[in-house]
Amino acid sequence: MKKYFTLFVISLLCMGICSCTGENKNDTVVTYEQISAEEAKRIMDTESAYVIIDARTNEEFAEGHIKGAIMIPEYEIAQKAESKIPDKNTLILVYCRSGRRSKIASEELVKLGYTNVKEFGGIIDWPYETVRVDD
Repeated sequence: MKKYFTLFVISLLCMGICSCTGENKNDTVVTYEQISAEEAKRIMDTESAYVIIDARTNEEFAEGHIKGAIMIPEYEIAQKAESKIPDKNTLILVYCRSGRRSKIASEELVKLGYTNVKEFGGIIDWPYETVRVDD
């Protein structure tokens, strides 16, 4: 009996830890995918239908961002994502400064029903070109 109780508790803990998942309208579990900066760059170079979200603040965005990115701070994702990205199946690439806020933003996008979210960490690890607002 104790063995089954322990397994039950472990199962509950595992379900709580998997917070990067959500469910869509068909009760299918949806998650975001964490990819490398290199993989994100490859997608940007080879695909045409995607959106890049910079989950930082306006000030950080102005200092330098990835060309073509739209700024939606992670704390505004729930309020602004659907108006800026109406198609929930859009390929979305998400980054921030170090990777913490991009994970939060990606989790929120999944909760909102987005099905193709790829998080690639922080701009501090981005080895490629960036642009400034005044460029």
